[in-house]
Amino acid sequence: MEILAAISVMAFGALILGAAIGYAAVRFKVDGDPITDKINAILPQTQCGQCGYPGCKPYAEAIARGDAEINLCPPGGEDAIRNLSELLGREYKPAGESVRTETQPGIALIDEAACIGCTLCIQACPVDAILGAAKQMHTVIIPFCTGCELCLPPCPVDCIEIKPAPESPENWAWPHPAENRPFAAPTLERF
Repeated sequence: MEILAAISVMAFGALILGAAIGYAAVRFKVDGDPITDKINAILPQTQCGQCGYPGCKPYAEAIARGDAEINLCPPGGEDAIRNLSELLGREYKPAGESVRTETQPGIALIDEAACIGCTLCIQACPVDAILGAAKQMHTVIIPFCTGCELCLPPCPVDCIEIKPAPESPENWAWPHPAENRPFAAPTLERF
């Protein structure tokens, strides 16, 4: 009889514990991978596909799985690579071959005299950096342009080109000294 009572108490305890675990699994369910969300927040959300993935979220998922390098995002540039390196504890790698390596990011510029107002570039721009209307000239809103180059292929008159962004306090950096340049001490001329 004591054995039957002990088994009953253990079965009842197991039932209560199972119900608590089941409730906790439903109540505290995590939708998605939190690290993927953090990686995705660092990426610029241009959905340009230059990294080889159809958008920023699939690229973030590939980074989280370890299937992609952290240095494949041209619009994110060096800042995104550094932030991803810090977040994931991975070694910093300079921009990959597919990433623009100039010191300044590129921006799209439209030759407004040649623009026919077809709106194809507006439809292709993932960040809405192109302003214009049908059969009217278009222009680029420079602070919004990421230089993703998605506006280039649809343009039927090739009036768009990517140029280095103009220098501003936000993107200016000290130029790197030339390697192996001997130091020349300043000379003082005597009168």
